[in-house]
Amino acid sequence: MSESRKRVLLVDDDPDLLRLLGLRLTSAGFETNTAESGPVALSKVASFRPQAVVSDLRMDGMDGMALFEALHEQYPTLPVIIMTAHGTISDAVAATRRGVFGFITKPIDKNELIKQVDDAMRIGITNIDVKVSDVWREKIITQSPLMEELLNQAQRVAQNKASVFIGGDSGTGKELLAKAMHEASTRKDGPFVAVNCSAIPESLFESELFGHRKGAFTGAIRDHDGLFRAANGGTLFLDEIGDMPKSIQVKLLRALQEMKVRPVGATKDEPVDVRVMSATHTDLEKAMREGNFREDLYYRLNVVTFLLPALSKRREDIPLLAQHFLRDLAEIYGGRVKGFSPEAMECLVNAEWPGNVRQLRNVVEQCVALSNTPLIPVTLVQRALKDEPTQYLSLQDARDKFEREYLVRLLLMTGGSVTQAAKLAKRNRTEFYRLLGRHGMKADDFKATV
Repeated sequence: MSESRKRVLLVDDDPDLLRLLGLRLTSAGFETNTAESGPVALSKVASFRPQAVVSDLRMDGMDGMALFEALHEQYPTLPVIIMTAHGTISDAVAATRRGVFGFITKPIDKNELIKQVDDAMRIGITNIDVKVSDVWREKIITQSPLMEELLNQAQRVAQNKASVFIGGDSGTGKELLAKAMHEASTRKDGPFVAVNCSAIPESLFESELFGHRKGAFTGAIRDHDGLFRAANGGTLFLDEIGDMPKSIQVKLLRALQEMKVRPVGATKDEPVDVRVMSATHTDLEKAMREGNFREDLYYRLNVVTFLLPALSKRREDIPLLAQHFLRDLAEIYGGRVKGFSPEAMECLVNAEWPGNVRQLRNVVEQCVALSNTPLIPVTLVQRALKDEPTQYLSLQDARDKFEREYLVRLLLMTGGSVTQAAKLAKRNRTEFYRLLGRHGMKADDFKATV
């Protein structure tokens, strides 16, 4: 967090203490503002937009806990630190159970104050107000300078027709960015059609992309528009483009160059008006070197590139995302869980997150499902992180693993007979041999196992 954003609002009905606290925090690099009462603090939060509030507990009129409740209702992610000369263990426990970030006693120790405010800055959450002009990106939850810069560039690129390629690890939100760019473009009133290329069988790829005519092949009982025509006037997002069969790549290149498609079984091309965005977590340059991805298609798709950072590179977003998922999950699990204890949030912030944002949501959901207290304790977070797999297989790797094990089982069952194995798999012999070749397997190796 940059120095200019480290803003703290101090609330106390003692002007001398406010002045002293302000000097201490200012000398430590914080920007401060003060309020002599709860109502004044509420009015200042909207304009000052602090990253943390430090409030006295005992004040005339609205006391510190009443102020916290009012702030929590309007700004549920804003960390509040309560200070009091009348603190007891029971006060502290009650306050933290209700979601107060920290509890500090008077006389205020300078180092303890700075530490608590620092912790609030590090594992607390900045309240981000969505401006009308930012509605296009409202589903992307971030306060990361790295992400903000990427989104600024994405908004500019969204205004033109350039093809966009989005890279990044699995779970970083590639489709979310593509959808946001669609919403920021002049095509926002048109359709946004997303497809995962890993999920389409090779034999159906051409029909799925370009459509088909009734009777074009067995099972084609009616005309089918295909994804390009379904996205006409809008955006087509091709996720995991690296898994597209090479036999289809040349046809996709032609469609992109001419903005025309020919449905399977048709004799004429049909014009389309589609902006194509694509994404993958795989290394397409390596795929090109190995001959698995066409270079000309790569450069046609890769006019502008955005590389989404891993969650470990934008840790300031973890508290914001965790609280966002908590609110979403309240609809499923009820609103009994209000937040994370400071220790639990610190554990989340410091975790590795190989599965990125998708893994974070899974961890939050497990914690919500198991928590029997309003604030999720650190033990539940540690348990959820331990239960999460340390490494996530990509969809393609998982499919390859399943396919390889499936072929092994078939060949073991049939004693290496390709004819019988292909029949069980409901594939012809040529297709089955091609599958074996893809995995470097030979049927003869299984004939001695029976």
